[in-house]
Amino acid sequence: MTVFTRHFSNWPKKLPRHLTVPATSLVANLDISARRYPDKPAFVYYGATLAYAELKRQVDALAGYMQQRLGVTRGDRVLLFMQNCPQFIIACYAAWRCGAIAVPTNPMNVTAELRSKIVDATPKVAVVAQDLFAQIAPLLGPGGPVAIVTAYSEYLPAESKYPMPEFVSEPLRALPQATPWRAALDAELLPNAVTVDPREDLAIVLYTSGTTGEGKGCMHTHHSVMCTAVGSAVWSGLHTDSVVLCSVPLFHVTGLQHCMNNVVYAGATTVIMSRWDKQLALRLIADYRISHWTNIPTMVVDVLSAPEALRMDWSSMSFIGGGGASMPEAIAQRLLELTGLAYAEGFGSTESISQTHWNPTSGARKQCLGIPVFDTDSRVIDPETLRELGPGEVGEIISSGPQIMRGYWNKPEASAEAFIELDGKRFFRTGDLGRYDEDGYFYIVDRLKRMINAAGFKVWPAEVEAAMYAHPAVQEACIIAAPDERRGETVKAVIVLKPEHRASTKPEDIIAWSREQMSAYKVPRIVEFVEALPRSPAGKIQWRLLQEQEFSRA
Repeated sequence: MTVFTRHFSNWPKKLPRHLTVPATSLVANLDISARRYPDKPAFVYYGATLAYAELKRQVDALAGYMQQRLGVTRGDRVLLFMQNCPQFIIACYAAWRCGAIAVPTNPMNVTAELRSKIVDATPKVAVVAQDLFAQIAPLLGPGGPVAIVTAYSEYLPAESKYPMPEFVSEPLRALPQATPWRAALDAELLPNAVTVDPREDLAIVLYTSGTTGEGKGCMHTHHSVMCTAVGSAVWSGLHTDSVVLCSVPLFHVTGLQHCMNNVVYAGATTVIMSRWDKQLALRLIADYRISHWTNIPTMVVDVLSAPEALRMDWSSMSFIGGGGASMPEAIAQRLLELTGLAYAEGFGSTESISQTHWNPTSGARKQCLGIPVFDTDSRVIDPETLRELGPGEVGEIISSGPQIMRGYWNKPEASAEAFIELDGKRFFRTGDLGRYDEDGYFYIVDRLKRMINAAGFKVWPAEVEAAMYAHPAVQEACIIAAPDERRGETVKAVIVLKPEHRASTKPEDIIAWSREQMSAYKVPRIVEFVEALPRSPAGKIQWRLLQEQEFSRA
């Protein structure tokens, strides 16, 4: 069987090419770390700590409540709708303790976006933060999930020296439609034992958007999640005494794997931020001697713009890396000069539960995806003929490995289209156009799929367009990317207005309306009105032409 081996000459010294991961469920990692390090902080939240033994006790209590009071059984879905907080971690592991499937959801989702996920995943329970409760409240009750509600302040210390958003410090309010978090824990119900097959049973369904604008749930087993959780710990040198800064969302694969699951596996500690704040990040790095920070490049840009960064002691830091967008070369150089660390860019997707490629910590190359990680075979093919291409040739990147999803939840046709067979193996089609060099390092060139990358958040134009057509003044809309100095790319709407609305509608009206209809990162920052959109001879809107014109003007 043919395997891509070109990168082996650049493989990190002292690391195996094959990684043997535990043949257990994810919740077993918590059980083991709680026995080994009962009094060690698992997570720190604005100064408050949660030790491993207490983390396990609360996971068991919540799992017992969900089983015995709410009827959660093996294979049921549990929706997680929260900003970063200890409760997210407890609820996720409690779902796994029940043998259930966790369904993390973007906290920026509005009711319409949540509805599609609830209809598709049919969760039995939703664990919700009170600042987001209004979005999900209309979907609870008959035919929908039952809710457990929590306030972030329930896990704050009595006094904190750290600044925090107002929604974090807000006390819990009475919400008659939901069970209070503490009431569930205080019931002190012990969970029933559940046997899970790590290779067969699903652990998580993570939603991503497709080029059709319709949400797709990526199905991952305990084993596939374990692969990149353990792999990230080994690759980045994460160990028991490591301290991780969690500044990326836990609902996303980067935060989930690099700030939660790898930490629990290693028995390390994570310092959690509910919302990005560069001044707070600098204080936490200094106060907790952060060793590992996986982020998106815009966070590094932010931090390096602060004068305090130049005066700080960065000697505790042993790993800084991330992905979602290319790290600007000038910023990478400044980071290297300041910390002595090369920014380790990686590449992956929701479908691969994080990394398929990563730059070695020694030998990292700038604006490069890196090399295929443990047990991962990646190639480049012609997206039309499916012929495999050689070094330097641009085509679609495909990957095969133990971390690749089973398929899309309830979407067998989309699942079939996402894979091809090559050399007797099943490869996932990433939809990204790229190439690899003679040394086996991969590079992104363009996107085969139509996607906007706004500060690491994926925005699918078809999804935004579908929402825009609901505006009474919009006759036609085309969503494209516009260059943005801070976000890399931002969302631009090119709109044809209905004749009767042309005199009365302004771009800011469209933007204000959009804020009420969709997550903040999807909202068009730029709106341009045109008389007509360009079309092909077949009548299709030529979005690519508009995209090229936009970048040409920039």
